Amino acid sequence: MGRMKEEPGVHSAGREPVPADAVPGLVELPAAGQGAHIAARSDAEAVARWLAEYRASPRTLSAYRREAERLLLWLGEQGLGLAEVRREHLDAFEAFLADPVPRHRWVGPPRPRRAADWKPFRGPLSPASRRQSLVILQGLFAWLVEAGWVAHNPFRLMRDKRRRLDNRQPDIERYLERPLWGWFWAWLNRPVEEGASPRVRYEWQRRRLIFGFAYLLAPRISEMSAACMGDFHRREGRWWWRVTGKGSKVARVPVPPDMATLLTEWRLALGLAATPQTDDATPLLRALDGRRGIGDNRLYRLIRETFREAAETLEAEQGEGGRPGAMRLAAATPHWLRHTALTHQAQAGVELRYLAATARHSRLDTTSRYLHAEDEAWHRQQSRHGLDQQEPDTGAG
Repeated sequence: MGRMKEEPGVHSAGREPVPADAVPGLVELPAAGQGAHIAARSDAEAVARWLAEYRASPRTLSAYRREAERLLLWLGEQGLGLAEVRREHLDAFEAFLADPVPRHRWVGPPRPRRAADWKPFRGPLSPASRRQSLVILQGLFAWLVEAGWVAHNPFRLMRDKRRRLDNRQPDIERYLERPLWGWFWAWLNRPVEEGASPRVRYEWQRRRLIFGFAYLLAPRISEMSAACMGDFHRREGRWWWRVTGKGSKVARVPVPPDMATLLTEWRLALGLAATPQTDDATPLLRALDGRRGIGDNRLYRLIRETFREAAETLEAEQGEGGRPGAMRLAAATPHWLRHTALTHQAQAGVELRYLAATARHSRLDTTSRYLHAEDEAWHRQQSRHGLDQQEPDTGAG
């Protein structure tokens, strides 16, 4: 097949395959887009029009741009445009996601998007990440068909489409089980040493707030970093958290007493009144100066650093016995906290409809992944079947 002049992952100066305002020229196909219902002159511009539909959700936009960009770069390597993608190309593309070779051209450490050594992959994608990529690209092609840019959606020809493209995943596994969470929370609450500096005491209080907030209210990390003091308010004697989530949807979530206590302690540590005012737009989570907020990336690093420190402590204190838990903590990411919160709420008996409201899921089957009751019952009943059990007495002589 033909090849583009540019090597993938080493873009020319000023060229961005999927920009916010498309730069024409990545894939120019005169036949593509004939009779289209969008103003676009190239595949890159057509994809940019699709991405513009998600401009109100920056994190979704970023994820979708990444997957579309990988596809366009790979198609360029094959000498193909969007209108030429056929069913057989999808298997080849999925295999490429699992093993982007040659690695020196596709895989590299994080770099600014316009850096000369930028690469589109950090490494091979896991099965779950590949499935998610295909889900996103299926949506892209569905939109392009409606826009008249391409004639058909090749994803609809996949025989195992339900297995590959069903966005409902198996039961959630990336969470901390109750005993491990119990140890972790107790570790977070160990008092600071006598005579500790004000900074140490401040960081101790902030960590308790971050992890308590994440566990009690199941926020996404972007929602945590964007939270303001005034988002916590009382109504008819009850505390609520007002949050703007995915798609700029505004919701309110009940605040349990423990979270109200953490909030009060945090405000007092900042030298503020115990209760925030509803018009208080100052950040909830703050930098070391006690005033500036902290962004997603800094919050992510704080959480990961805390998990790693806890993992080292657990293994040091419990030796081999603590290694499995330490490995779980070392692998944990901020999103594990959301999974942990929702899983533990489900195990505590919170009804599915309320669990979905807390998670702010639009579909109940998404929330139901956090329900492990059937697995537990199945496991209990299966344990009745063993090698050393006596055969039932049938009365036969």
